[in-house]
Amino acid sequence: MAVKKLKPSTPGQRHKVAATFEEITSATPEKSLLKGKGKSGGRNNSGKMTMRYIGGGHKRRYRSIDFKRDKHGVPAKVATVEYDPNRSARIALVVYADGEKRYIIAPKGLTVGQTINAGKGAEPEVGNALYLSEIPMGSLIHNIELRPQQGAKLARSAGSYAQLVSREGKYVGVKMPSGEVRLILSSCLATIGMVSNSDHSLERSGKAGKSRWLGRRPRVRGVVMNPVDHPMGGGEGRSSGGHPRSRKGIPAKGYKTRTPKKPSNKYIIERRKK
Repeated sequence: MAVKKLKPSTPGQRHKVAATFEEITSATPEKSLLKGKGKSGGRNNSGKMTMRYIGGGHKRRYRSIDFKRDKHGVPAKVATVEYDPNRSARIALVVYADGEKRYIIAPKGLTVGQTINAGKGAEPEVGNALYLSEIPMGSLIHNIELRPQQGAKLARSAGSYAQLVSREGKYVGVKMPSGEVRLILSSCLATIGMVSNSDHSLERSGKAGKSRWLGRRPRVRGVVMNPVDHPMGGGEGRSSGGHPRSRKGIPAKGYKTRTPKKPSNKYIIERRKK
């Protein structure tokens, strides 16, 4: 998984840094796992724009991903590693011993032909899904459940991983990608290894049109708006806009927005680094 710098044959290619896709083994997705995926353009059910700067973009089909890994004790063989337009990570098509096919988030180092497993008694190897109670201390993990049988919610994007740091009764301490240390029930599942495509953060689009392909419209800064449109708008000439804040007036730098009495606060041992 690497990136390539292209020759500056056009202005758009001059600053472009693109993925090499060398790990991709199939360009055709599994038809039985595809769904249609519509676009809202940032509009709600009455047609009113509720999210700005969304619209256009290339047509996509959704790949159904198995975040639950609930086929315990049934070995699966990795058939392909594929590109997924709906996420930054690569996905892998696995074929179970009983013939069922599923997509999973591909961890770094997962290769075609490799056998993976899930559930109680599985080996702590890359791609295997285990209960947090059975994962060795210090292991790198991803696709972590917050509640048992809920499906993976944490550490799912390209190159991300968490680390198992402690055990406290029926809970385990997990250090998140943000640096936060949090308690999670040891009966939750997690997958061994880090998520694939770790070089995703090094990519550069090279031109504004790439953002339009992804469905992102040009974003206007608050300081260049009028006072009616943004708290930082208005003023004579090029003014700084005053204190940085959102369109609804919430301060942007250093202001804590988390509810002080949120019930899940008791599970957070250490806050993320600022």
